[in-house]
Amino acid sequence: MQLSIIIVNYNVSSFLEHCLLSAQAALKNISSEIIVVDNNSNDDSCEMIKKKFSTVKLIENKENFGFAKANNLGVAISEGKYVLVLNPDTVLSEDTLDKVISFAEKQKKLGAIGIKFIDGTGNFLPECKRNIPTVKIANQKIRGITKKYYSNHISENEVSKVEILTGAFMFMKREVYLNVGGFDEDYFMFGEDIDLSYKLLNKGLDNYYYGDTTMIHYKGESTIKDLSYLKNFYGAMQIFYKKHYKENTLTSFISEVAVKSMVLLKSSSSSKEILNNKNIQTLLIISTNKETVRKIKNKIKPDQLEVRDMLPDNCISFDMVIFDNSILTNKKIIAGFIKLKLENISKRMIPKNTSFFIGSDSSSSRGEVKYF
Repeated sequence: MQLSIIIVNYNVSSFLEHCLLSAQAALKNISSEIIVVDNNSNDDSCEMIKKKFSTVKLIENKENFGFAKANNLGVAISEGKYVLVLNPDTVLSEDTLDKVISFAEKQKKLGAIGIKFIDGTGNFLPECKRNIPTVKIANQKIRGITKKYYSNHISENEVSKVEILTGAFMFMKREVYLNVGGFDEDYFMFGEDIDLSYKLLNKGLDNYYYGDTTMIHYKGESTIKDLSYLKNFYGAMQIFYKKHYKENTLTSFISEVAVKSMVLLKSSSSSKEILNNKNIQTLLIISTNKETVRKIKNKIKPDQLEVRDMLPDNCISFDMVIFDNSILTNKKIIAGFIKLKLENISKRMIPKNTSFFIGSDSSSSRGEVKYF
């Protein structure tokens, strides 16, 4: 078997369904398996998988083990030459995995591979390529200064060696994953992908950012720094420095953060997350399914509705564009998101053979799902 995809899920049933559909389309020419590790969700995630994805291997945890341990459980039962750690709130292009595998086969000292991320607005997410978070860089990041945290010297569409990748998409050989111990289970949230990337580098392996293919990652890294974010990032960096740096480095990090965190929390207390509450007056649906169009029209009730079978050159007059995956590939829809990224237009997608549309107007929120 060539590839095993590991997806850790927690209470995002509709996003997971969308992700699985896109993964299956991307695996069309690949000997593969998909393994979902559910961290004790209380929604219908497990029931949905059993009903709609009978070939998916499902691990149902009876408690939330966190990201690191859950992925390790999935890799432990996997059979692929390669493993892909993939978030459930992602959408792959149909040719993404073919491209990544072809690239991987040519590398002699392969660590891990990451790809280009965009959010639900079509904008690039810089966290898909990062630098090693030294104490100075981590403290800058905690204060919202991200210039050196991200690998901005690498362009969005470039293919290049990179230091740190993101756990939303991490592709590597299964034997390499196991040889370095997989994700460190001391991390519960944040930091495990930094740690794994760093361990690969220390083994003399090369991590790569492969910007020649793009996926949607709806839940982008939040720019709003609240108490929960601060605790998780701060805690992850403590673990990272304790494992990989000298003790005085950890002490330096703690002393700096102690002073700056209160300023951060005070300044962020008035911040508000962007909500998906936009009033849709003009709607464009890219679809040929009359029944789907009728149901969406009744759901949204726009003042003006237009239906096309492809994206027009000019969409500036619309408040929202809904792409039907039944007539457009994921790759074309992703290209449509990017094309419209500078327009103040909500972008939504109907996954193939579903009765809902899904999307997000902000990389700091999980997004929305509407059934019709």
